[in-house]
Amino acid sequence: MRDSTVHLIDDDEAVRGSLSLLLEAADFQVVTYESAEAFLGDLDAVDGGCVVTDVRMPGMSGMDLVYRLQDLGCVVPVVVITGHGDVGMAAEALRAGVCDFIEKPFDHGAILRALDLAFARAAGDIERLETERAQAKARRRALSPIERDVLDRLIAGRTEKQIAQEAGLRPDQVAVHRAQVMTKMKATSLLDLVRIALLAEG
Repeated sequence: MRDSTVHLIDDDEAVRGSLSLLLEAADFQVVTYESAEAFLGDLDAVDGGCVVTDVRMPGMSGMDLVYRLQDLGCVVPVVVITGHGDVGMAAEALRAGVCDFIEKPFDHGAILRALDLAFARAAGDIERLETERAQAKARRRALSPIERDVLDRLIAGRTEKQIAQEAGLRPDQVAVHRAQVMTKMKATSLLDLVRIALLAEG
């Protein structure tokens, strides 16, 4: 039986309330905190589960919390949510070991999928994680050379205009290649594309 506790950290009371209802309806147990500091204050009582944290909060940010937990040797999996996401921030978070990076307003299916993978990681479900990685690698291999180039530039934070200039393409050509990359990688958003691409690198 998995520990289905989600430690939800967000300074926005409305977000805490709505997300708690969603997660409880999906049979998760939810404990809410209005700040990273409040969560750290209760850390001694935390035994398993998963952390879902906003990035930008007064005081300690979500990424500050991620690094603090690492310093403390706490291996609880973390899912980051944000209303101000960008590719650079997503890449930093994922390379720091965050399970997923989801932009608000997020699709309910996306947050539940992220938690499913986070709990699989917590349970040491290596087979599930390796399956996800293998699928990501296969999707990347299916890209054409120009699509892989566009993908690499996208996850490096380049805009379509910058990619066009750097790769010697017209903006409309970049737009077409980007759409093909999104479809072939089965990404629902640019930040989801970053997650899948970095998983394929693993």
